[in-house]
Amino acid sequence: MNAIEITAFGAPDVLRVVQRPVPVPGPGELLIRVTASGVNRPDVLQRTGNYPVPAGASDIPGLEVAGVVEGGDALAMAQAGFQVGDRVCALVAGGGYAQMCVAPVAQCLPIPAGLSDVEAASLPETFFTVWSNVFDRGRLQRGETLLVQGGTSGIGVTAIQMAKAMGATVLATAGSDEKCAACLALGADHAINYNTRDFAEAVQAITGGAGVDVILDMVAGSYVAREVQCLAEDGRLVIIAVQGGVKSEINAGLVLRKRLTITGSTLRARSVAFKGAIAQALKLHVWPLLENRSIKPVVHSVFAADGGQASSGAAQAHALMESGQHVGKIVLTW
Repeated sequence: MNAIEITAFGAPDVLRVVQRPVPVPGPGELLIRVTASGVNRPDVLQRTGNYPVPAGASDIPGLEVAGVVEGGDALAMAQAGFQVGDRVCALVAGGGYAQMCVAPVAQCLPIPAGLSDVEAASLPETFFTVWSNVFDRGRLQRGETLLVQGGTSGIGVTAIQMAKAMGATVLATAGSDEKCAACLALGADHAINYNTRDFAEAVQAITGGAGVDVILDMVAGSYVAREVQCLAEDGRLVIIAVQGGVKSEINAGLVLRKRLTITGSTLRARSVAFKGAIAQALKLHVWPLLENRSIKPVVHSVFAADGGQASSGAAQAHALMESGQHVGKIVLTW
């Protein structure tokens, strides 16, 4: 099969099309003939040597795929309601940039009715992440207020739509007026251009000084101190990436006085059982919203995985990801 390999840590051009053996599904796994692979920032971090592959995972990058079931553990598939020929999308710990990919049955979901394989490939990584962090860890409830940092990222467009669908008020930050407009078009109630306005001051103004209940943060670093200021009493800050750095200095007195929770998580190394529980929650609560188009996949660009030559498709996808010019997801096709 064709696959995209990281030949060395470095710039996007280190991604190369290679021939690899077709992986063999083990107990509790199935094999997917991949038609589309989602591209995510963790793939970029892996390519640059800043996101080690978990033990036992494929060294091939790619954390989400869509395609057709080719085979696998018959009993596990039957128990989950899958059979050969079904269209599925899946969250994987690696191996997604390939024509064939093994996935735990528990981490597979049927492609929502009416969605293309490209749209379906854009779902798992961001939808699993948002559900786990905003609703499980962040405990966002109907009627509460969520601040999404980076509203036009893949995570951002998912968090805005999912929180609105669940009855929350949503504030989002973005780096330009055009991106702010995109956040509003996706359903955000307010959008803040962080290049022209201090987001902490804007949040206080928008909320009348009350603050927000939950913040989804992909920046960390110097943002954390201002986010502590932004939170309402009993507010929850959930950190899922550290693009702004790993060190933060905060006013601990505010944490005490407002009874704040500061938490965070990464998903890739968590157990199959943990991810499987998220999959079932998504199937119950979110998949119907995708099928009735209350929530829509947001795909910015699609690239042929091999681009007709050694590395152009995957390399172009990574270059676009790093440029920050996209709104929504980037997908490779096979």
